[in-house]
Amino acid sequence: MGKVQSKADKEILRINKLLKITEKITHLKDIEALLDRILIEARKFTSADGGTIYLVDNKKLRFRYVQNDSLFKAGRHSNKHLYVDHSVPIDQKSIVGYVYKTGKTLIIDDAYNIDKSVPYTCNHRFDETASYKTKSLLTIPLRTSRGRIVGVLQLINAQDKKGNIVIFSPNDIIYVEHFANNAAIAVERAKMTRAMVLRMMKVAELRDPKETGPHVNRVGSYSIEIYHQWAHNKGQSVDKIKQFKDNFRIAAMMHDMGKVAISDTILKKPAKLTSKEYEIMKTHVVMGARLFNDPTSDWDEMAAEISLNHHEKWDGTGYPGKIDDIFKEPIEFHPGKKGEEIPITARIVALSDVYDALISKRSYKDAWDEKQVLDYIKEQSGHHFDPEIVEVFFDIYDVIAAIRDTYKD
Repeated sequence: MGKVQSKADKEILRINKLLKITEKITHLKDIEALLDRILIEARKFTSADGGTIYLVDNKKLRFRYVQNDSLFKAGRHSNKHLYVDHSVPIDQKSIVGYVYKTGKTLIIDDAYNIDKSVPYTCNHRFDETASYKTKSLLTIPLRTSRGRIVGVLQLINAQDKKGNIVIFSPNDIIYVEHFANNAAIAVERAKMTRAMVLRMMKVAELRDPKETGPHVNRVGSYSIEIYHQWAHNKGQSVDKIKQFKDNFRIAAMMHDMGKVAISDTILKKPAKLTSKEYEIMKTHVVMGARLFNDPTSDWDEMAAEISLNHHEKWDGTGYPGKIDDIFKEPIEFHPGKKGEEIPITARIVALSDVYDALISKRSYKDAWDEKQVLDYIKEQSGHHFDPEIVEVFFDIYDVIAAIRDTYKD
């Protein structure tokens, strides 16, 4: 009886843990942060070496997140693999397509020994390019409470305590299916949040053609990856980094929302602004801070902080400087903040925004040559930009380039 009770206790603990994890994921706002947490927790429950999430996008299953302990170790340059533009047709020829179309969980014990009578096959291209061996697979539809399938979760290579690859168990299916259903609801909510942000940016784009959807997606992604490496270098915990990034990506995307308050005659002027017009243009940083002025929300507080400070410069020559009351009229500028007086979020977004503006083609300018852009950023280290952030930027430049190629104009 002792052994039976012990096993029952373990199952109860596992269920309680599942409920707590499910409750936690509902609070994540950023879609990438959510997918990261979903994969981590699903893999923990099944002791899976890796996993991938595909979400429905434009009538295809698009690769959105991947983890693999054997291939992608935590640390420097670890996130380049997240920015891969890959999609799968929604049909039954692939494993993920089959699971999406049928709505059924699929468990495969050996990916290299699949019955030829089934309609799907396993694509071994990833194994060949990465020198990896996929064996056991557990593929589950992400189905909401309304029965809508928003994507597919695939777990790879369950492991025993010694690290040997084993098959997924029936219990794994029960727990992960329950978790996946709740995760799907959170995914749907996070997708709505991202869509809302992009709609807001579409409004800004109508006013200012520089603020495009791809531009803000790139700036948001550059920013969180620079932060990730910076915080990792500082010895911050993985959990703290992930929690910060959940707010940071979306807040960074909103850095120029204050421009909606600027007149079209200035915002869309094809010629160089006069001194007076430039002073009016500069007020967009204060307008943005006003827009997000809600101290009860961590996200709003970060968005306000970035909006207000992303035009400050490391050497103190930026704007708007120290403002005690952002609602005071008329808006008055003061000597710029210097060095670490500028919040780390704004220091990172400043570099991300300038890099993307220079390297991207716009209606009013051609893209700069990549070497020219990188030389400029090096020159501005210690002047416009925090030298430490510049160093991190170059350390992870392969990740930056991957992001640039993923979110193309």
